[in-house]
Amino acid sequence: MAQQDRAIRTRRTILEAAARVFGERGYASATVEEILNRAGVTRGALYFHFSSKEEVALGVLEAQLPVDRLPERASKLQKLVDHGMLMAHRLQHDPLVQAGVSLALDQGARELDRDGAFRAWTEHMEQILTEARAQGELLPHVDVAETAEFLNGAFAGVQAMSQANCNRADLGRRVSVLLRHVLPSISTPAMLAALDLSPDRGERVFEEYRANTQEPVTAATRS
Repeated sequence: MAQQDRAIRTRRTILEAAARVFGERGYASATVEEILNRAGVTRGALYFHFSSKEEVALGVLEAQLPVDRLPERASKLQKLVDHGMLMAHRLQHDPLVQAGVSLALDQGARELDRDGAFRAWTEHMEQILTEARAQGELLPHVDVAETAEFLNGAFAGVQAMSQANCNRADLGRRVSVLLRHVLPSISTPAMLAALDLSPDRGERVFEEYRANTQEPVTAATRS
């Protein structure tokens, strides 16, 4: 068990170092040597976990994937809101998640499957919206696939604007505004009135998740 814990910590250290290097230099200019130096690990340790720079980058990309085991909600639209607000909180506080989003938007990382994270988020939101429809929370005209794709793209744009303006300091507020504009077009009025769209919702969901799991909210710890 101690050896397994050490391996998990080493993998996390490598990913965090790679996140900083990719964030500073971009994928194309980053080198394995720089990642090794920043992580303070041997080449053998890195290649025990990853076979190439591309695999390290894919590990960083995975850090932004939807978190498993969030507290369950009676309202599926609240669950949708919670995932979006939690992602905003993670983007403000977790360099690994920040780097994952930066890699997904890095036009110089053409050999990476940068669309994988977008597909995962879209499929995740589509599933939640399908559950919301089954519970009668959506208006009749809503196309769940189109809505999921739109929300994913809109979030990407909002977070990029927030990063450019203030290093994402106001991201919770911006995502709250986004949801307050979008949800009235898909939610039944009764359900809309019950939703918590507060800008600090992501922080509160994060604390609830951490209290329930005692694990950091990152995909890296689930690998």
